[in-house]
Amino acid sequence: MRHYLIALFFLCRKELLAVLKDPGSRVILLMPVLVQTVLFGYAASYDLNQASYALLDQSRSPASVALVAKMEGNGIFRRVAELRTQQEIGAVIDAGDALFVLQIGPRFAQQLAAGEAAPLQLILDARNSNTAGTAAAYVGSVVAAFNEERGAGAALRVETRAWYNPNLETRWNILPGLIASLSMLQTLMLTALSVAREREQGTFDQLLVTPLSPAQIMLGKALPPVLIGMAQASIVLLIALFWFKVPLAGSAPTLYAGLLLFTVASVGLGLSISALAANMQQAMLYTFVLLMPMVLLSGLTTPVRNMPAPMQALTRLNPLRYAVDLVQRVYLEGVGLGAVLDDIWPLALMALLTLPLAAWLFRRRLT
Repeated sequence: MRHYLIALFFLCRKELLAVLKDPGSRVILLMPVLVQTVLFGYAASYDLNQASYALLDQSRSPASVALVAKMEGNGIFRRVAELRTQQEIGAVIDAGDALFVLQIGPRFAQQLAAGEAAPLQLILDARNSNTAGTAAAYVGSVVAAFNEERGAGAALRVETRAWYNPNLETRWNILPGLIASLSMLQTLMLTALSVAREREQGTFDQLLVTPLSPAQIMLGKALPPVLIGMAQASIVLLIALFWFKVPLAGSAPTLYAGLLLFTVASVGLGLSISALAANMQQAMLYTFVLLMPMVLLSGLTTPVRNMPAPMQALTRLNPLRYAVDLVQRVYLEGVGLGAVLDDIWPLALMALLTLPLAAWLFRRRLT
C-alpha cells in the first residue's frame, strides 16, 4: 500500500508540473476564472440601479412633483426624458432609452384633493420581463409609501401596460434571444475545431497539396458551418413559434438577413481560433474561454443598460450583443430593416474583419 501511494504521489506531481510549467496552460487555468468572475459580478445582475425612465406629467401640480421627487429620492430611478405628449412614448420605448414611462394624468391633483383614486399609468418595456417586473414592483412600493404618508389608503392606483410582452412571460424574452445564442454556440465550436482537427490528424497538409487555392479552402471551411448555423437558428425559431406559441411580429426576411451576417461573423471568429490553435484541445479551450463572456455580455439574461459603463463599452466588441438585440426587436417589436441598422452594420463590419483575419492567420501559420 505504501509503495502504491508513493507511486500515485509522484504521478500526480508529474501531471501537475506538466501543466503548471507550461505558460499557456497557466494562462488558461487562471485568466478565464478571473475574467469571468469579474464579468459575473458586474454584468449578471437583475438589480435596478439608476433605472432609466421617462416622465409624462400632464398635471404639473405640487402633488405630482412630490410623487416624482419621492421616486427619484431613493436612488433607483433616473429620469432620462420628460415628455410632453402621449405620441412621444412609443419612440422612447422603441429606442430603449427608458425602461418605462410614468404617465400622470391631467386631473391628478384634483382627484387626490377630492379623495378619489388617481390612476398612474406605467408603460413598461417588457422585452426583458425580469427587469420590467422588478421596475413595476419598485414603482408600486413608492406609490404605497406615498399613499401611506397621505393617510389615504388607496389614493393612487398604478395601471400597468407591458409593451411587446403583455403577460411579462420570461420565455418571450429568452426564446428570441436563443435563436442567435444557440446557433452561435454550435457554429463557433464546429468552426474552431475544423482546421485544428485536420492539423492534428495530419490531413491538413494533404489538403494543401491539392489543386485547391487557399481561398477555396477557406470558403470550403466557412460555408458548411454557415449553413448549419442557419439551420439551427431555424429550428429554434420553429420551436418558439409552434411549440411555445411566441408570435413573430416582424418580417422573416429581415430576421434571416441579420442572422446570416451574424453567422458569417461567428464563422470568421471560429476560423481565427482554429488557425491559432495547435490542436483540438486548444481550440476547445479557446472557444469555451470566449463563449461565457460573449453570452454574459450579450444582453440575453440581463439588459446591457444595467451593466456598468466599462462593461457596456466592452459589449460593443461582442457580435452576440447585436444579434440578440436585432432578433428581439424584429421578433417582438415587428420593426423593419431600417430600425435595426445600428445592429446590421456592426455585424457586417465584424464579418468583413474576422474572415480576412482568419485567412491571414492561416497564411502566417503556413510560412
